[in-house]
Amino acid sequence: MRVKANIERFPIAGSFSISRGTKTEAAVVVVAIDDGGSLGHGEAVPYARYGESLERTLAQIESVRSAIEAGADRASLQTLLPAGAARNAIDCALWDLGAKRRGVPARVVAGVPKPLPVITAFTISVGTPEEMAAAAAKAASRPLLKIKLAGEGDPARLAAVRAAAPGANLIADANESWTDALLEHNLEACANNGVLLVEQPLPAGRDAKLAKIPHIVPVCADESVHDRTGLEDLRARYEAVNIKLDKTGGLTEALALAAQARLLGFETMIGCMVATSLSMAPAFLLTSRARFVDLDGPLLLARDRPDGIFYDGSVMHPPPRALWG
Repeated sequence: MRVKANIERFPIAGSFSISRGTKTEAAVVVVAIDDGGSLGHGEAVPYARYGESLERTLAQIESVRSAIEAGADRASLQTLLPAGAARNAIDCALWDLGAKRRGVPARVVAGVPKPLPVITAFTISVGTPEEMAAAAAKAASRPLLKIKLAGEGDPARLAAVRAAAPGANLIADANESWTDALLEHNLEACANNGVLLVEQPLPAGRDAKLAKIPHIVPVCADESVHDRTGLEDLRARYEAVNIKLDKTGGLTEALALAAQARLLGFETMIGCMVATSLSMAPAFLLTSRARFVDLDGPLLLARDRPDGIFYDGSVMHPPPRALWG
């Protein structure tokens, strides 16, 4: 087998902003594994929050290239690399390659139900209340909006979005931007504006207060959960977990994490980074049992890949076989 990895860049439609900053392009790492008869692809997004970069991800892939070319499988990969973008790209490429070799959909290999169209959240970037209201007004017909928050001033942001999109369901993502002092006040603002779920209000590792207050809005772990490690310890602080393949290190661990989360009583959310349909396709296999789906990455891009996933507004259809799996 031959393994190749390269960086590809896709412009974002306008810009994408969260509490940590703004970007105008999605830079992804794509892995291709060719066995001479079939070709598997996987895509990942390195995330600086976890110490990742494009260059480091490529170096990690190169460090295991000979092992993969010698026949290391998905199970072996879990010990060759830690959870993260590099392992995700390789793992998803191996899933794609395996499905093509067997001539069956990847969901059959994974043993999951046939995926059906689902509603995905559509993200409103953080900004001033006026900026967010304008963006929400343009997206007001979408059934589910995900509101990026930033800590101070969030009640005004939430009220502005709710006024601009009165019929939409709302979830909120604070990206670790709240403090203990803001927590209850901002949760109350979320409840007052009909927010259904709040992602990661406090920084990972500094979220103990979540176990000491009533959750008037369910709280979802994002940065606090990567894989199954420590999952049970989160039960006192969170009602839900956000599963992202770039955190779990691929579909293999994501499937195991989803199963373990259900056993422990967590709701699940399936999330993504800003990326193309190639990143969304393997994550789609997890949507059948998810409370919320947030796989809108391609909707935020100025252009997607050929043979990309079809979005009918916010209704996301299963990925075509020509794309992945």
